[in-house]
Amino acid sequence: MSELGWLWPLLGGVLLGGLFYGGLWWTVRRALASRHLALWLGVSAVLRLAGLLAGLYWLCGDAWLNWLVALGGIGLARLGVTRLTRPRPSPQESPHAY
Repeated sequence: MSELGWLWPLLGGVLLGGLFYGGLWWTVRRALASRHLALWLGVSAVLRLAGLLAGLYWLCGDAWLNWLVALGGIGLARLGVTRLTRPRPSPQESPHAY
């Protein structure tokens, strides 16, 4: 497979991973203010996993190499979402705290 053939699984993996981990971040922020914490987390986990697996299957089919590339894209998305959602230090804190 050429390098260009890996582009779609990689980009798809980044997109699916961004939706998965972004959805996790959004769920945790919303669930903490809810009276039904377990329901929020349970429904979110089922929906996020179902969407991720369906998207991966649609994107990669039975090509195991595409699955590996897409999983690498999901890992990249995890790094990106983690960096984007990191708490920022307040101006009162020392800039060396992080």
